[in-house]
Amino acid sequence: MGDLELVTFIVIGINALVSVKGFNDISFFNKYKFNVGAIKLGEQLRVFTSGFLHVDMTHLFVNMLTLYFFAGVVINHTGVANFFAIYLGSLILGNLFSLYFHKDENQYTAVGASGAVMGVLYATILLEPGMTLGLFFIIPIPAYMFGIGYLLYTIYGMKNRIGNIGHDAHFGGAMGGYFITLILESWVFTEHLLMVVLLFIPLLVLFILQKTGKL
Repeated sequence: MGDLELVTFIVIGINALVSVKGFNDISFFNKYKFNVGAIKLGEQLRVFTSGFLHVDMTHLFVNMLTLYFFAGVVINHTGVANFFAIYLGSLILGNLFSLYFHKDENQYTAVGASGAVMGVLYATILLEPGMTLGLFFIIPIPAYMFGIGYLLYTIYGMKNRIGNIGHDAHFGGAMGGYFITLILESWVFTEHLLMVVLLFIPLLVLFILQKTGKL
């Protein structure tokens, strides 16, 4: 358990150091945040670096607290190397998803590890679908119900532009956690096939909405 927590704290520490630097240095923050116009001009590194910046301490705390709760499950099942593949792959896919949906909005900006954290969360649901999550840290809810419900809400948020939230990055990160976990841990198909199918439904809904021009 100590080794698992060490890896988690290293990731949290990197996020904290980069974010605090951004809090205190606006030029650093602006240089590495996600910005569609800058990325289209060749600054693709922002797709990666923006995932370690946060708007404020609350934003950082919520993401890192969520990561702390679920990272250990993923590391325990997949190992450290595959955990990083899921975390970083979800981070990048989440931001690429945002880039796709906001490609015509050159002023669109975003920061945060939410895509990576969502990838870890959905990897956890695939690896241990029987676990119970605490909705609002209070209400017990089966992990698979949370996963399906959250993805459907995210589609709704993307369609209606609800709140100042990067729903598309969340969804892209969840997709990263879903697909990368299935590629790296193929045993999930045989042992948790029902959950694999159920969590795929929102992805199919998103694809249909996109293809029919309703998103």
